[in-house]
Amino acid sequence: MVSLYEAHKKIYPRSVTGFFSRWRWAMVFLTQLVFYGLPWLEWGQRQAVLFDLGARRFYIFGLVLYPQDFIYLTGLLVISALSLFLFTAVAGRLWCGYACPQTVYTEIFLWLEKRTEGDRSARMRRDAGAWTLDKIRRKAAKHFLWLAVALWTGFTFVGYFTPIHELGREVSQLNMGSWEIFWVFFYGFATYGNAGFMREQVCKYMCPYARFQSAMFDRDTLIVTYDKERGEPRGARSKKADLALLNLGACVDCSLCVQVCPTGIDIRNGLQYECIGCGACADVCDTVMDKVGYPKGLVKYSTQNAVDQHWSHAKTLRHVLRPRVLVYSAILGSIVVAMVVSLAVRTPFKVNVVRDRGSLARIVAGGKIENVYRLQIMNATEAAQRFQISATGLPGLVVVSDEDVVKIGSTEVRGVAVRVQAPYEVAPPGSHTIHFEVHAMDSSDKVSEKSVFIVPR
Repeated sequence: MVSLYEAHKKIYPRSVTGFFSRWRWAMVFLTQLVFYGLPWLEWGQRQAVLFDLGARRFYIFGLVLYPQDFIYLTGLLVISALSLFLFTAVAGRLWCGYACPQTVYTEIFLWLEKRTEGDRSARMRRDAGAWTLDKIRRKAAKHFLWLAVALWTGFTFVGYFTPIHELGREVSQLNMGSWEIFWVFFYGFATYGNAGFMREQVCKYMCPYARFQSAMFDRDTLIVTYDKERGEPRGARSKKADLALLNLGACVDCSLCVQVCPTGIDIRNGLQYECIGCGACADVCDTVMDKVGYPKGLVKYSTQNAVDQHWSHAKTLRHVLRPRVLVYSAILGSIVVAMVVSLAVRTPFKVNVVRDRGSLARIVAGGKIENVYRLQIMNATEAAQRFQISATGLPGLVVVSDEDVVKIGSTEVRGVAVRVQAPYEVAPPGSHTIHFEVHAMDSSDKVSEKSVFIVPR
């Protein structure tokens, strides 16, 4: 029997400190401050960020978006995709190494594991040894903390869709809805499983980004790189040894770069799809270089061309800002500006006109022709508004309604039945284009919607 798959070996990443490690933890704090903090922010009398699926309204600070505003979601997805392309073209898998939820929660769970079970060597010895009371106690404490973080994460996630204060009351009263229970535990279980157990396997086998990232790389992309010319041949040596006499490179073959790697690869073997670009190997290698008195940068962020051609740092950065990156930046900037402008000039109400097909055009008192319509007016603001309705397109058009001023409460949608009358013989028989003008009396906003006016034979 020949197995087609390599048996999984558990990876025990060694803790590391350094420039890239500090950046990674800064991103952990920033992303989790945003994720855990946003649902608790208040805006007026409501939650600042709330996706109310039942009411079909999305509240984002001062904005209220409806399903009709789907174009903004499309724009956001396009911006996210282009940002990913741009960051990858500039510096490889920055998203994976610093801001991806898988990376962020794995860092948090590894920190909790270290606090409860000890450093890398202690964890390896404990896992290889027999079960003892101390081992059981430490394992139980670790999993308790993991589950607490995972369930709090699931609770926070649901808090973006159900007001989090209301959700908190439901939890305290054990009165949560079935869908809320499902998503809290589903999201919590996913966090617990992915960050606690699967870890690097998600990046190596499940994430599609690792597979197509090479299509966005070129030889001027900044990646975590091992300077093979400087480092080889590798080997152990005394700190005071003469490298020329020993015919050795700068790499002391300590294997610390492998021990700190969260995916367990050896960066000295070149660019590999498993590398998430976190820079942990660069941090630990710089530490080793300091100890042995060699220049830093044996493992560093650089480009393949820069390493091969021995470019300076300034020249490397000049080549990073190549046409591909500039095109991505220009397109991304244009879309961002377009979305910001569109949101700034967005009309705070929407109108939909439907001609009443159950009521034919008719002649009413005074010899006028009358058509009946139904206007669906959506107030997209969080303040009550008053509207006036008029119609243009044919001479003498008059809008007749039960109320001269239409009042609509905050974030409400209301249907208004109106009758439009025109003088007899105002136009030949048939359908004629008219426009309904809906004016907001509390502002200068106006919406015009097209419809047809039927003149009977």
